[in-house]
Amino acid sequence: MINVGGIIGSGIFMVPATVALYTMSSSLFFTAWILGAVVSLFGALSVAELGAAMPKAGGQYVFLSEAYGPVWGYLYGWSAVAVINTASLAAVGVAFGEYLQFFFPLSTLEIRLIAIGMVVGLTLLNIVDVKAGARFQNSFTIAKVSAITLVILLGLTMDGGSTQNFEPIFSDKSFASLIGPMGLAMVAVLWTFDGWIFITYVAGEVKAPNRNIPLSLIYCMAIVTTVYLLLNYVLVYVLGFVDMVGSDKVMSDAASVFMGEKGAMIVTIIILISLIGANNGFTLTSARINYAMAKDGLFFKKAAVVHPQYHSPANALIIQCIWAIILTFSGTFNQLITYIIFASWIFYGMSAGAVIILRNKRPDLDRPYKTPFYPWIPAIFILFSVFLTINTIMEAPRDAAIGTVLMLTGLPLYYYWKKSD
Repeated sequence: MINVGGIIGSGIFMVPATVALYTMSSSLFFTAWILGAVVSLFGALSVAELGAAMPKAGGQYVFLSEAYGPVWGYLYGWSAVAVINTASLAAVGVAFGEYLQFFFPLSTLEIRLIAIGMVVGLTLLNIVDVKAGARFQNSFTIAKVSAITLVILLGLTMDGGSTQNFEPIFSDKSFASLIGPMGLAMVAVLWTFDGWIFITYVAGEVKAPNRNIPLSLIYCMAIVTTVYLLLNYVLVYVLGFVDMVGSDKVMSDAASVFMGEKGAMIVTIIILISLIGANNGFTLTSARINYAMAKDGLFFKKAAVVHPQYHSPANALIIQCIWAIILTFSGTFNQLITYIIFASWIFYGMSAGAVIILRNKRPDLDRPYKTPFYPWIPAIFILFSVFLTINTIMEAPRDAAIGTVLMLTGLPLYYYWKKSD
């Protein structure tokens, strides 16, 4: 539920139009989504080995530190704590406020206050009761998957769609000319699958991690892939490629075709539920990174303190909350995400590489679960990560350069904390 809730956020409600623009044919459109699912599954199957072998709070921070040395683990942790996860908390909170405008007129200040209220409320929930935070995540994930499933069923059974909307089946462009657009489509698709790593952040709190971490990742990808493929089938069936490309709110437009004016309202409610679930997933998991860093003496020491009554990493959650609030008020979160997002795929690729490195470096490490078809699955995932990183540098060199600088600004603090420790 943590993984599914983290993956199914707002992306799936926007990205299909972008993928349609780049592909403009059924075969390429669905190939992009299937490839995205396979690549994400390969990443999940690879990282599952690390999570089962090292079930500690912090996820990638722990894996990268073990395989490449503490500085690489720290750079990932710094990027996640300073930008990737906290900016995502702010961005999703603001998106929630913006979607509420469908029902209420809200000023910019009111939207930001709603975002802050969401971040603070979810933080308090996860401080006071870890299990309540998990139950909350389960409830909202079930609610959003059920709601999306209902939309899928209505789209398939009610009037408004046509099989002619799947045309053209094949593209009339040459293979060489399709490589670039398919690469851009894959970048968009993989963004909607991002979040499969979340379970490894809380690995230290999972019962029977050797069994449950791999199973959670596999089940998660099966659920998300099924939902995404069926939902995209409905979108193409109802709108067709031309209408999808011209749509700013593709899900709402599709729903209004077979549900009328109520369709947009229903979809807005689904998106609001999705955003709450996604932000609770961020809150629940992300604070475990600065908690793990603090335990290693690479962050504020108080972040490593577990609350004596609630047994949660309360200080780590509070620090995360405060920084997300600052980013919300500053309004810089979307720019920060744009600058640093390519770093996520650098670290994803390095995590898959850690599977290979640790097989050689730590052959004695107990591995209750091993990545199937080793080394092909991690190797293929690494190649895709390299492709996405290079693609980002070529398409947006300025953003990639700023992101690299942001990531490296953590180094002085690393050496300060290392010296203090």
